[in-house]
Amino acid sequence: MNGNTLRKTPLLQVKNLKKYFNVNKKKLKAVDGITVDIYAGETLGLVGESGCGKSTVGRTMIRLHTPTEGEVLYKGVNLFSLSEREMMKMRRDIQIIFQDPYASLNPRMTVEEIIGEPFAIHGTLHGKKKRERIKELLNLVGLQSEHMNRFPHEFSGGQRQRIGIARALALEPRFIVCDEPISALDVSIQAQVVNLLKELQQKMGLTYLFIAHDLSMVKYISDRILVMYLGNMVELTDSAHLYDEPLHPYTKALLSAVPIPDPEIKRERIVLKGDVPSPIEPPSGCVFRTRCPEAMDICARVKPTWQEVKLDHYTACHLYE
Repeated sequence: MNGNTLRKTPLLQVKNLKKYFNVNKKKLKAVDGITVDIYAGETLGLVGESGCGKSTVGRTMIRLHTPTEGEVLYKGVNLFSLSEREMMKMRRDIQIIFQDPYASLNPRMTVEEIIGEPFAIHGTLHGKKKRERIKELLNLVGLQSEHMNRFPHEFSGGQRQRIGIARALALEPRFIVCDEPISALDVSIQAQVVNLLKELQQKMGLTYLFIAHDLSMVKYISDRILVMYLGNMVELTDSAHLYDEPLHPYTKALLSAVPIPDPEIKRERIVLKGDVPSPIEPPSGCVFRTRCPEAMDICARVKPTWQEVKLDHYTACHLYE
């Protein structure tokens, strides 16, 4: 997709989003100040190590978690200021595909009941029309109408995720949070699901937040990529630039671990020392400094500023100040 086209229309604007959890009378800072625009028709990839807050960002954005601070504007409307009834109407436009396709499907419901549940909740379709729409959705995600009367345990992991995708598409949303939708699947199935998501995006004009830790898959599906570490943003740019010229030391380390299919190409592996610090007591200054191979004295004292280092290439690192 053309970069200039993406820049015209922010569908979703996330402003200083924070989500803290209370743990033993202390604050666990799962998300600590995320600010990003998501443009109509694009896929924004969100990557980082397990436990960095990626899924919490996606769930808090759409109010599955109650935010601690910040705003999320969808078409200019602040989702966090809406009543439950108003938010219910907004959920027709905003949906989520969950990580575990088995845990997210009710084992006691048939496929017809699972995909038809959004229609029942919102009162949009009934009877024969609802049944016909469910058949259409099954065909759309590569399943058959005869699957309607089966239960989730009768399907493979990839098929179950397709059911979850069909449910997310039922109300014809514009924005979908894809919360690690391929991490629970076999590698052979992952590419099928990602290709399906790309096809659906083109057919239906969808906008995605695609959360994952598989950087090669994120590059394939994403227009831009936001890198997170310990609840904080560290880098944001379009996917090609991020892979060709990463700026932040954390991004460089992540990319150095991505396998290259060409044995002739040698890449130096950057191994980060130590463990990820606790989000309950994050390091002072730059949260990455305790593991950063390029850390300086200032990194312990001052939190780096989020800034545009190159055109449409943002990072938070003292190396570029």
